[in-house]
Amino acid sequence: MSIRQPQKTACYLTLMFIPFFNAALEAQQQPKTYIFSINNISDASYYIGWPTVAEKQDGELILSYSGGREGHVCPFGRLEFMRSADNGRTWSKPQILIDSILDDRDSGLCQTSKGTLLITWFTSTAWLDHIFQKKEAVSNWPEEKKQRWEKMDQQIAAEKYRYPSIRKEIVDSKNAIKQWMIRSEDDGKTWSEPYLVPMMSPHGPIVASDGRLLLAGKAEEFIGLCESTDDGKTWNIVSRIEPMSGQDSKNYHELHIVEVADGALVVQIRNHNKTYHFETLQTESTDGGKTWTPIHSIGVWGFPSHLLLLDNKNILMTYSYRGAGRKPSGSNRVEARISSDNGKIWSEPVRISDNLYCSDFGYPSSVELDNNKILSIWYEVQTDSKNAVLRQAVWEIR
Repeated sequence: MSIRQPQKTACYLTLMFIPFFNAALEAQQQPKTYIFSINNISDASYYIGWPTVAEKQDGELILSYSGGREGHVCPFGRLEFMRSADNGRTWSKPQILIDSILDDRDSGLCQTSKGTLLITWFTSTAWLDHIFQKKEAVSNWPEEKKQRWEKMDQQIAAEKYRYPSIRKEIVDSKNAIKQWMIRSEDDGKTWSEPYLVPMMSPHGPIVASDGRLLLAGKAEEFIGLCESTDDGKTWNIVSRIEPMSGQDSKNYHELHIVEVADGALVVQIRNHNKTYHFETLQTESTDGGKTWTPIHSIGVWGFPSHLLLLDNKNILMTYSYRGAGRKPSGSNRVEARISSDNGKIWSEPVRISDNLYCSDFGYPSSVELDNNKILSIWYEVQTDSKNAVLRQAVWEIR
């Protein structure tokens, strides 16, 4: 049964009307799906992860992700970009946009109201743990692989950064974990030098109805909302989102935001606190992001979510369900839910892809096509390779 938000006042219903109310709610909140196709849109030459798909004003689809990798954690991630002019039936060859000396990961993107393309990602040196803290785990690596990884560490130590702005920020702060943005005012022909944005979010910013660009994400010590009023050139923090009682903001990750039909903002959060562990939590704002309702559970086990306002004003939520992490364990699958009341109630899940090979998959994002079909893209390690590929489903809510 769907779950109501706890802060809403419950209505009094007599026993004779409860079955009719429940039946009506169940019928309204039980969408069905029809899957038209599921296919790979990349090969397994490299490990590819953490994609975001978006639709431009002219209908072209754009996609960014971390490519060129050796695995889930490695030094070689780079920012790649593809396009589709035919609703995802075919995609362009990957274009490498950023290949820094660091691991470039978790890319998000959008097109602003002025037509500017914005792409976000974050840099990391988490792979160093495999060399210096997990020596036993890498003792059986081929010598050539160990030398390649150690060479990357030596280049970082020598400050051989490929982008002046990244070099300055990383060297000055001695902290490689930062969120970056690039922008293009000529539809991707040329791109700016990378520059910092104050919060991390795997799927990037959205365009609000008032013209602002909004990015809900995680800063070093808190989660919150930042905005840009100059087409993504500069970003300012608007508000902090306070943690749920007994929880720590350091255990919140990977936020995404959507503006719903009544103008409110809905933010969902990946939760690693002990209470509601591995659930997606939610908060809302009715004043443009200045203040937020208390964070609360929506009864969804799985993460991270991508939120999309559909043409019919319903909200689509797509996310990963890694069943191996549950007790009792279940299948790994890509799921979706629908809300027809601006995020107050979420439907039971519908499955886009089921029985996935292992738990290294996910981060689905979605766009709505002209014919009311949904296109969703995620990354997934399959049975025939250690490398993850990009998977795409075209499906419909019925």
